[in-house]
Amino acid sequence: MNTRKDIRNVAIIAHVDHGKTTVVDSLLKYAGQFKVKQDEAQETVLDSNPLERERGITILAKCTSVKYKDYTVNIVDTPGHADFGSEVERVLKMVDGAILMVDAVEGPMPQTRFVLRKALALGLRPIVVVNKMDRENSRPSAVVDEVFELFMELGADDKQLDFPILYASGREGWASDKLEERGTDIKPLFDAIIKYVPEPEADETKPLQMQVTMLDYNNFLGHIGIGRILNGSVNKGDNVVLLKNKGGSVNAKAVKIEKFLGLSKTETESAKAGDIVAISGLEGVDVGDTVCHPDNPIPLPPLAIDEPTISMDFFVNDSPFAGREGKFLTSRHLKARLEKEAQTNVGLKVEQLEGEGRFKVSGRGELHLTILIENMRREGFELAVSSPEVIYKEENGKILEPMEYLILDITSDMQGAVFELVGTRGAKLENMVSEGENRLRLEYVIPSRALIGFKNEFLTSTRGKGIMHHSFYGYYPKVDVPPLRSNGVFIAKEAGETTAYAINSLQDGGQLFVGPGVKVYEGMIVGQNSRDNDLVVNPNKTKRLSNMRSKAADDALLLTPPRIMSLEQAIEYIAPDELVEITPTSVRLRKKILNIYERRRANKKEEEGTGEE
Repeated sequence: MNTRKDIRNVAIIAHVDHGKTTVVDSLLKYAGQFKVKQDEAQETVLDSNPLERERGITILAKCTSVKYKDYTVNIVDTPGHADFGSEVERVLKMVDGAILMVDAVEGPMPQTRFVLRKALALGLRPIVVVNKMDRENSRPSAVVDEVFELFMELGADDKQLDFPILYASGREGWASDKLEERGTDIKPLFDAIIKYVPEPEADETKPLQMQVTMLDYNNFLGHIGIGRILNGSVNKGDNVVLLKNKGGSVNAKAVKIEKFLGLSKTETESAKAGDIVAISGLEGVDVGDTVCHPDNPIPLPPLAIDEPTISMDFFVNDSPFAGREGKFLTSRHLKARLEKEAQTNVGLKVEQLEGEGRFKVSGRGELHLTILIENMRREGFELAVSSPEVIYKEENGKILEPMEYLILDITSDMQGAVFELVGTRGAKLENMVSEGENRLRLEYVIPSRALIGFKNEFLTSTRGKGIMHHSFYGYYPKVDVPPLRSNGVFIAKEAGETTAYAINSLQDGGQLFVGPGVKVYEGMIVGQNSRDNDLVVNPNKTKRLSNMRSKAADDALLLTPPRIMSLEQAIEYIAPDELVEITPTSVRLRKKILNIYERRRANKKEEEGTGEE
């Protein structure tokens, strides 16, 4: 067996927020690939997207490479959130080892189980790193025991059960192979990678084979395929064949070959088996395609790619306020942006609907789509989006819907409230485990659509103390779930500016989404009705002044602060006949049909079954 002794290919896997990216930063800094100025904060350098920094999560897998002694260590930082779980599986297929990060306080979590199962199934022997040793109440010994039990539950073999253990603080930049000794730097982790991660199998004499596991795009170079060369070699300018993941082949050329080094890529004239590279010029390349020599087109086993489970309709913003706050407004702008995203965002599908400026965008979950929308608004786009809808399948005459495996970590006194909340959403209790004197872990199988808007209600029911995690479970027969929103809304009657007088008169009947002095338009949603029906109101109404005393009394009104929704909250909140208007500076809720009389006619047609909304 031929191997590359000078290379180690390793992935870092973990539950969300267990410190993967922070540890990678420490490795980069130790190897001299990233330097922090004294006046700069210690930031997660691989998470370069502002949303990644703000949310503290890794959204897409990223490659980097460092030189350590005589070795090249290729490191892949993987997402830890369930919506990006398919990234993890693909990445693991191009490495020879994995570093499993586990929080020294929290221990193994649901996504830990998910990523570890994938790693073990591929025969990898993970290096376990108990991270965040600097946290108060850290319990490393207990965490190691929990990790061992998890390995046992997932069917690890004897070699995998004999996993190396390190203790680390990514934030402080140290690791140690001894529990009782605090490390001085991250060097022990490098040494463990060299010692325990196998040398990559690599035979340069065989025909070229490289499976594309990630995508990139360059306006000048076009499509870029990223992956590990399993066999053979490739030179700049070589003609290659793309064997498509779904069948068929396409001729292409390796216009440019790049290797990863630190936070950037460096161009190289050639690459050989064992290298992780980015090849430009592969027009039409998709994840799972095999790059081969034209004379020996031998495909690699196809990669499984998670199908989208949630879809939303994207519209050109046609509200009366359109064009006031954004710079990208047209159908052409929207189409170009979505098509560009689909070129690199695996799992995202874009379809053009009938009518101008209407698109159906499907993804792996709410977070997957919300990240895209948030990026677009920051780029200057104005658009409107519909409520999320799950994607159904039909098999043998039965309608199937996506289901999620939901894990809730709560205090015991919240049990009744959580049971009531989950019970109304078609969930089935799979397991209930007592974790200590005062905590419970509840495990459910629940329809994906029942989780829309669930997080906020769950946090309210648990007074912010509950923890929830979920991951895709599969497609199962559709179950009955009652409407997720039982309240109607207040709809603005006409355009104008809201007044304290009008809001004061409305707040007894529900909850307002706007305060005084806010410009509104006809059909805009300005609040939630305490009853189940929609109500057209006038939030701009002013009080007729008869004397100065009346004006003073108006100024003294006690108004309840309005409920201001984030983008995610707004998307979760809206009903099927509503939209969220999104601009760089505003998030507004509105009815799809703004005019009250047109809305009534459409509702009447729908009730009669002679038309569609």
